[in-house]
Amino acid sequence: MADNHTKEIRSYNMSRIRSVNSKPELLVRKYLFSKGFRYVLNDKRYPGKPDIVLPKYKTVIFVNGCFWHKHDCGRFVWPKSNIEYWRTKITRNVERDNANYIKLSEMGWNVIVLWECQLKKDTMTKTLDELSFQLKKSI
Repeated sequence: MADNHTKEIRSYNMSRIRSVNSKPELLVRKYLFSKGFRYVLNDKRYPGKPDIVLPKYKTVIFVNGCFWHKHDCGRFVWPKSNIEYWRTKITRNVERDNANYIKLSEMGWNVIVLWECQLKKDTMTKTLDELSFQLKKSI
């Protein structure tokens, strides 16, 4: 089955996807700040440049998109066109993520991965409350 967009439209759509300040990331940041947590954003000193670094809690948070990081939630579907490109790209993303999580853990950091699907309306409150609980527990 082919892509239902032209190559130009697909290219434009993909160019609009941002790696920082995504809607799910902004939700998490706003929540954390409202609960009194202070953090650093996208700190290049750490493997994988975590989305959120909470030095006081020795915790890093990655807010991952289900497609880009191949989440097993039902929202991820392999693209039907340019199949080899996408398999290589997404597989490389997952391998890089896992390597970064291991490096961070070895450096003594708690690694939390939040998924885009966990921040949808029906699960967002539960997800963020669990995050807050985990952070308070880590002190």
